[in-house]
Amino acid sequence: MEIIVLLLIALTAVSSAVYFRFREKRTLNSIRRMISQAKAGSFRESTYDESILSSVESEFRDFLLSVGVAETKITEEKDRIKELISDISHQTKTPIANILLYTQLLKEQELPESASACTAALEAQTEKLQFLIDALIKCSRLENGILSLNPAKNQIMPCIEDLVSQLKEKAERKNIGITVSGKNIQAVFDPKWTAEALGNILDNSIKYSPDNSSISITVLSYELFCRIDIEDKGSGIAEEDINKIFSRFYRSPEHAQAEGLGIGLYLARQIISVQDGYIKVASQKGQGSKFSVFLPKA
Repeated sequence: MEIIVLLLIALTAVSSAVYFRFREKRTLNSIRRMISQAKAGSFRESTYDESILSSVESEFRDFLLSVGVAETKITEEKDRIKELISDISHQTKTPIANILLYTQLLKEQELPESASACTAALEAQTEKLQFLIDALIKCSRLENGILSLNPAKNQIMPCIEDLVSQLKEKAERKNIGITVSGKNIQAVFDPKWTAEALGNILDNSIKYSPDNSSISITVLSYELFCRIDIEDKGSGIAEEDINKIFSRFYRSPEHAQAEGLGIGLYLARQIISVQDGYIKVASQKGQGSKFSVFLPKA
């Protein structure tokens, strides 16, 4: 009799183990299926028998559903932001263009000296407003993933030479020489937007360099990256400001009255980061600065 009881206990234990093992395996397979569907973006709520499903599986289902709802809301919000940015860009373009046109027409007239000064100031402020709106729109598009860059394998030297050509006149006004050295290395980048990022850095170097100085641009090749050094002999950056200069609208107190809006370096870092690159800065107060831009080779 005792043997039969022991056998029944053993049989019950084995059956329970098999049942719980089966239930555990089914639950894990169900969770694995949910994860696969969520990764593919096809997870949908189904009819579940709460008496069969484990509480973990049920809670995981609820979590995936909430994630799906949040993702949908984010997508909808991005669409609204995209539409808003498009409206701002469209609605401001024509009025600003008209103000500049009428200002130029006024400058062609014979005006009193005081009126000529006001006209020149109006033109300068309108151009500043146009630049600010364009920069803010670019930043918003980058931050919200609306603006798509198209990185591809390109030679870096043509991009740099075009950039130097565009800023040559500004440098010559201060008698600043710009030298370019290094090999024509291939890297993965979007030529248009990378030129804008490098242009913002070079423009700053010209702006803060003294007259009759020089700026060097050097292209170096690493195993995984192409490095572009832009080095000047300008006023340099205080150590406590190095991490701040990439913030939007940041202007150091000593340069608060200088030309610019404090958005160029912020935009440069955004553009380079989106392309899986990065920017490093080496600078000492009064001894110039070196900005190193790293672009991936693959």
